[in-house]
Amino acid sequence: MNKNMGNELLIKNGHVIDPANRVNKKCDILISDEKFVEVGRISSLVARRPSLERGTSHGSRVTVIDATGKLVVPGLIDMHVHFREPGDEEEETIASGSAAAVAGGFTSVVCMPNTTPPIEDETDVEYVHRKARKARKTHVYTMGAITKGREGVELAEMGFMSQAGAVGFTDDGRGVQDPAVMLRALKYAQMFNVVIAQHCQDNRIAGSGVMNAGYYSTILGLPGQDGLAEEAMLWRDIQLVKKIKPGTVRYHAQHISTAGSVEIIRAAKKQGLPVTCEATPHHLLLTEKCCAEYDTNYMVNPPLRPEKDIEALKEALADGLIDALVTDHAPHLASEKELEFLAAPFGIAGLECALGLYVKALIEPGIIDWPGLIRLMTERPAKIIGVDKGAMTKGKQADVTIIDPDAEYKIDVNKFRSKSKNCPYHGWKVKGKVVTTIVGGEIRFSAETG
Repeated sequence: MNKNMGNELLIKNGHVIDPANRVNKKCDILISDEKFVEVGRISSLVARRPSLERGTSHGSRVTVIDATGKLVVPGLIDMHVHFREPGDEEEETIASGSAAAVAGGFTSVVCMPNTTPPIEDETDVEYVHRKARKARKTHVYTMGAITKGREGVELAEMGFMSQAGAVGFTDDGRGVQDPAVMLRALKYAQMFNVVIAQHCQDNRIAGSGVMNAGYYSTILGLPGQDGLAEEAMLWRDIQLVKKIKPGTVRYHAQHISTAGSVEIIRAAKKQGLPVTCEATPHHLLLTEKCCAEYDTNYMVNPPLRPEKDIEALKEALADGLIDALVTDHAPHLASEKELEFLAAPFGIAGLECALGLYVKALIEPGIIDWPGLIRLMTERPAKIIGVDKGAMTKGKQADVTIIDPDAEYKIDVNKFRSKSKNCPYHGWKVKGKVVTTIVGGEIRFSAETG
């Protein structure tokens, strides 16, 4: 029996933002036995349940959270994280990554399959789920690899992985280079009604690039990666999606980073194609110029781009073109990131500071508002991966994030729950602090208790 059975949680006086149910007002939330019971004003709740005022209800204990001045939103969803288990547990485990997730306000995350070995069969999927249940922090989903060994040659066991609970497929970190293999993957995914997520990168164009190709790569003497590498594969894949239309195929472009990609996505959506995309904090806040000091914490893939690309991404967000905001949380050891630029791994660890970074990038400049931000971090990603999350609907499992929108704090990587600290935002001042994370009706993180 779940230890929460019979207990109730009342969140009162908060400003509730639930885009899926079109709620944007001050009200209260009652949770019982892990599920949402009521979303309304406390006076009406008490009228039906007078015992709530006494802190007990039908013999149950009622925990009350006063959310005055806070935003109460559906649990945040990050559909792109790397938890490194199995294989590189010294960088991150499912347990440590889950602890970082709830500290960042995320009640659901989707692990990428580029582990060692990759997640490529049903046993691997079940392993991730079992580890997540043991960690007992956030809901952990996983995508399976599109191809065996992520080598882009032979399809992995997509059907069995789908039956085991994989929410999609990707060779993330590598793009599927062979268009025939990608077309076959899309057709298989269509049968199982799951999403194919692509790391758009044509290796023949990208070459050995470690940063954006342009002025700064030239003066730094580093091999550059042209944005065309991303755009060429994205354009190719959309032609493949067209090839199998009509149908239920769902294609998702991961971490788009260029103005050209924005226009390709825009054209695809105008044609009504089932195409979605995501953006990351670093592609909205950082430019290629950050690499000028050879700091590998700015080394990501796709690479940081020029200002014009950042502006195009922000315009796309303002237009509603981008479907999800993700972290692409990619933890690495300090010893790895201390290597020279040509040898260091790509990636930023950013689960625990993502919300504040999105506030800085999008809300403070007035590009989108809080309901718009929450939609991109709850309702929209839930639909892409096909999970019943991202809404505070009566009878659904109660996942909630409580945010203090005015709280300013300094990002301190030394306080991260993640095992890795490879984050370029150390010392940045941001606003928008997660104060409580509730998963399945249970408080899994509180800023007061740590």
